Amino acid sequence: MYTQEELTEAKHQIDSTLHKLREVVQTLESKNEPARYKSQITLAKRRIQAFTIANELIERELDR
Repeated sequence: MYTQEELTEAKHQIDSTLHKLREVVQTLESKNEPARYKSQITLAKRRIQAFTIANELIERELDR
């Protein structure tokens, strides 16, 4: 398994990536023609969901 330090660092990196992805979604959705960026928005939202799941699993492992 992974050490607590490795899991904590992974969680930190995921949190950082989530923050950036949320900013990307906000930026793209606020553009004049957000429909033009639909595929990028969808991809970013799917990544947010995947990283959120990963974060929750890491948190569960850290709580054990």
